[in-house]
Amino acid sequence: MSDLLAIGASGVRAYQTALTTTSENIANAGTAGYVRRTTTMREVASAGSYSSGSLNGSGVIVEGVGRSSNPYTEAAVRNAGADLARTQASSVWLQRIETALGGGALTTQMTAFFGAATALQGEPTSTALRAGMLSAASSVADSFGVTARSLDESMTELDSRAVQNVDELNRLNQAVLKVNQGLMTVVSGTSAAAALQDQRDQLLEKMSDLTDIDAQFDAFGRATVRAGGNSGPVLVDVREATNVRYGRTAGNVALQVVRGDGTSQLMTPEGGALAGVMEGAQRIFSTRQELGAIADKFTSTVNTLQRSGQDLNGATGTDLFTVAAGDPTKITVALTDGAKIAAAKTGGQRDASNLATLAGLRVSDDYEGRIQKLVTQNAATLKQRNLVSDAQTAIHDGALTARSELSGVNFDAEAIDLVRFQQAYQASSRVVQVARETFQSILEIR
Repeated sequence: MSDLLAIGASGVRAYQTALTTTSENIANAGTAGYVRRTTTMREVASAGSYSSGSLNGSGVIVEGVGRSSNPYTEAAVRNAGADLARTQASSVWLQRIETALGGGALTTQMTAFFGAATALQGEPTSTALRAGMLSAASSVADSFGVTARSLDESMTELDSRAVQNVDELNRLNQAVLKVNQGLMTVVSGTSAAAALQDQRDQLLEKMSDLTDIDAQFDAFGRATVRAGGNSGPVLVDVREATNVRYGRTAGNVALQVVRGDGTSQLMTPEGGALAGVMEGAQRIFSTRQELGAIADKFTSTVNTLQRSGQDLNGATGTDLFTVAAGDPTKITVALTDGAKIAAAKTGGQRDASNLATLAGLRVSDDYEGRIQKLVTQNAATLKQRNLVSDAQTAIHDGALTARSELSGVNFDAEAIDLVRFQQAYQASSRVVQVARETFQSILEIR
């Protein structure tokens, strides 16, 4: 009778745990990051089954509470998320460049300047046309400055965003370390361990939004996380969380992973928002450099022509533009009197051969074309990134769906399990009752 009682009692305990697990699944169906849990049971074999020839076991025991998760499915979600985050971050900075290039209307102002020069070429003694050319020159100078400042502001914003991303990554590193430490203090196969593993996977998914990662787990579920793949620097392991530092020189971003002993290793993300930041920094810098090169060529060409010609009064021309040292986009108009425009070479007031030379250089140097090339190349890249983003969104959504099908809570399935475990619990309780009644009957035998 004691065997029958023990078997029934083991069933009561096991199915009580199963009912608790199922109830927990139902209660947390809407909890973000919650992974469906299952109660794993095994038969308890009779200790004397081999020696005595007994055909009976000794009941059931709960091995533990497990999670319905798959490391490959989780990795697929992280990888797809990292790819999407990089593309989206890159698109942000491409959009900033597009806004900067369009906001200053540089192509329009450059065309207006050459148009004013062409008009003056037809009537070089016109005071109004000379004033118009000075005004157009001022607009071009302002446009270069506006465009450059907008790009500089974008780079400043990029630095700020990168620092925020790095700070968030460092916070996540510390959080994963705490989870690793927690997993050493709880009993494996319990709801407490499963809850910590849920938290761990949520943290890893957030990390992958910042940089692509490789995560490996030990027998306790503790994570060792590397940035940029399995050969990258360790961000966090079972002993310590590292500290990532951001730095930028010109268009080159440097991310250093600093360990507790002070040693460091360069981190080169291929995915996540930080990879998009690195790409954005390079693009903003190269666009800014090309803008400066166009401005330098334009102002130096115009000033050289001015100095080689004669103004309306027959005097040798002087520079039309003044350029700040160290930044060719900081331009001001040096002349205040339209009569100082050196339209002529040496042929007197009606001569406009110097402006004719300027018209030729407009074609050969292709200032407007170079500016427009910046605009069209950036626009084409942005369009391509948006197309890639759409495709990556679909891939990411598919990975999330696959994970949800495996790890998510299905109310119909849980309801079936609830009824099944309830019946098993009631039946086990009945076994205990029968054992007691039978034992009582034996005691009553006289």
